[in-house]
Amino acid sequence: MPARAGLLAAGAPVDPNIVRTHNGAIAAFGLHLVKTGQVQREWGRTLNRAQEIRQVADYTGENVDMALASWVVGQSRLFIEEMRTTFRIDASKS
Repeated sequence: MPARAGLLAAGAPVDPNIVRTHNGAIAAFGLHLVKTGQVQREWGRTLNRAQEIRQVADYTGENVDMALASWVVGQSRLFIEEMRTTFRIDASKS
C-alpha cells in the first residue's frame, strides 16, 4: 500500500501491527503525515474516500459507478506518484 510506503519512508513511529490493515494504515497516515504537514490534507481526504468506495465494492455487494471507479484509479496513480516524489521513494528498488 502506498500509504504504508510513505509512512516507512518518512520514518513515522508506527506499530507494524496497526499498519497491517487498511484502516490502520490510513489512520497512521493521517496522524503521522497529514497532521504533521508532510502531506497535503487533500491526500488524506482522498485516501479516506477511496477506502469508503473500496468498502462499498468489497462488502456491500453494491455496484460502484464507473465514473467513480475511474476517479479512484486516477487518484491512486497520482497518490503513488506523490508518495514517490515527497519521500524520494525509488520504485526500481522495490
